[in-house]
Amino acid sequence: DHRDLHRLIRRQRQMCIRDSSLTAYDFSADYLREAAKRARKMKVNLRTVRGDMRKLKFKNEFSAVINLFTSFGYFTKISEDLKVLNGINKALKKGGLLLMDLLNADFVLKSFHPKNWLFTEKKWLLEERKLFRDGIISTWILISKRGQARKKTFFIRLYNRAKLGLMLKKAGFRPLRFWGDFRGSHLSPRSNRLIVLAQKIK
Repeated sequence: DHRDLHRLIRRQRQMCIRDSSLTAYDFSADYLREAAKRARKMKVNLRTVRGDMRKLKFKNEFSAVINLFTSFGYFTKISEDLKVLNGINKALKKGGLLLMDLLNADFVLKSFHPKNWLFTEKKWLLEERKLFRDGIISTWILISKRGQARKKTFFIRLYNRAKLGLMLKKAGFRPLRFWGDFRGSHLSPRSNRLIVLAQKIK
């Protein structure tokens, strides 16, 4: 039911306003600075921690973990993805919740495009993709109005419902619900997002 996802999102927003123990974790110092800046504007008390998500040090600390906008699956070995999920499990309190948002592999495989142009933040972005059995190697070329170009290449592992569900179970989670977008639509091969709510069970 789409109402379940809407209620969950509202609850997380309310938690952001009143909870004094929010933590933003990322490897990028730039992203953490932006998160801190936005938190100050919203008058939210936010702790920022920079680190490698494969080496989480938290233990039984959080009631919920939120991982959005395909922030999972960037490592070349699937064992490293499992290490991330195991770390999240240890960081959660008993019965804690994990909300994840990823690209839906079934959608990507049906609608793959090797190149895509986007205009963002006064820059052109050319994305070149190569599709492999386990994922995509994506190269971003950012071109400024002055013609200066920056290039970044990274790997994204693709997950569908079955593959992600199996990984979550291996890491001690029980998948509760799956959705195809943030409107709470039913997950199908036509859904470009794969959103899952899972609960720590061990």
